[in-house]
Amino acid sequence: MSYTTIQITDVTRLRLAKLKEYVKGTYDDVLNTLLDLVPSGDKEGEYTDEFRASLLRSIGDLRHGRTHSAEDVRKRLGLRS
Repeated sequence: MSYTTIQITDVTRLRLAKLKEYVKGTYDDVLNTLLDLVPSGDKEGEYTDEFRASLLRSIGDLRHGRTHSAEDVRKRLGLRS
């Protein structure tokens, strides 16, 4: 198995550490568990890696309030409800 180093903040490292299933668990296990939460496809077929990444970004946008309601979009575009 090969290894690599990634740069993360101390806060991120602590958040990942809290997700370990057991004390001697690895960050590789934690990251793979998190990656498994992103759907790999649906009844129509497998998702591309690019689409799966966009799903993950979209979930983050929703959680952090970086979205606009349909009503707001209609108002900005000058459309009627």
